[in-house]
Amino acid sequence: MSQVANCPCCGGKSKIKEKDGEVSYHAIQDEETLNKIGQLKKAMDKFKEKAEALQKELNLLQSIK
Repeated sequence: MSQVANCPCCGGKSKIKEKDGEVSYHAIQDEETLNKIGQLKKAMDKFKEKAEALQKELNLLQSIK
């Protein structure tokens, strides 16, 4: 997932990319896009939590056998 932060040059919202230790900022032009990125991050976090819980349950069931 992309990280979103304020650009140090213009103060606008931007996506952060780090390559070879160098950080670059790419401006996000639309507030709707920013909101969508936030929604997707929340959805991915929920999915990750569910997957981790299922993995723990699977490990528990396998250890019982």
